[in-house]
Amino acid sequence: MPVEAVIFDWGGTLTPWHDIDLVDMWRAYAVAYDVADPQSLAEQLAREEVARWQRQQSTSGAEGTGALDHLFAAVGIDVSTARHGRALAAYLAHWDPHTLADPDAIDLMAALRRHGIRVGVLSNTMWPRWHHEAVFSRDGLLPLIDAAVYSSEIPVAKPHASAFVAALSALDARPEATVFVGDRPWDDVHGSQQVGMRAILIPHSRLGDQAVDIDVTPDAVVSRLGEVLAIVESWRDA
Repeated sequence: MPVEAVIFDWGGTLTPWHDIDLVDMWRAYAVAYDVADPQSLAEQLAREEVARWQRQQSTSGAEGTGALDHLFAAVGIDVSTARHGRALAAYLAHWDPHTLADPDAIDLMAALRRHGIRVGVLSNTMWPRWHHEAVFSRDGLLPLIDAAVYSSEIPVAKPHASAFVAALSALDARPEATVFVGDRPWDDVHGSQQVGMRAILIPHSRLGDQAVDIDVTPDAVVSRLGEVLAIVESWRDA
């Protein structure tokens, strides 16, 4: 079966894994939000985020991550205020050093498109589409992406089959002719294989308590993102 499309995970795949302090990331929001006790607000936001990821994991993605606006509403923040807008901008800017694209990403995606292979993204994320597109645009990737699906916009999240079906639909691609590339055995490899896709694993990320114990075998394993091209070419030409 020829390869029609390649779909990438984002965090840990198109952008390298970084260890971060979640409370520190939210502290940037809390300080800009200008409250008397920013540390307390940062800890509250971090707890709410962790709870949402835990629900996603415990339900195998049947309950999605939701969007950042849902998280803010849960802790009583009015997202319509200018105060929130300034704080959100500070929070997202604080992530900038951790969202830079893998050095191989632009050449890999450009080469896939030269082969006539459509390129997609499927990411478990709470961030809005506009911010992901700003990050991709900053790194030169946005023109190389044919379609993207974010769990912040749909009811489910990886590894739920519906998340992968949504990405396939966005690309107008058949699962048996599509390759998924990701860093997580459960979310990415198991999730994509269950709908009939082939899966390439990049086992770089230190998942810690985010890891799920699952016996799954990827169709291929690579040590760097750029190696994906040769594997896809071999499958395309087989």
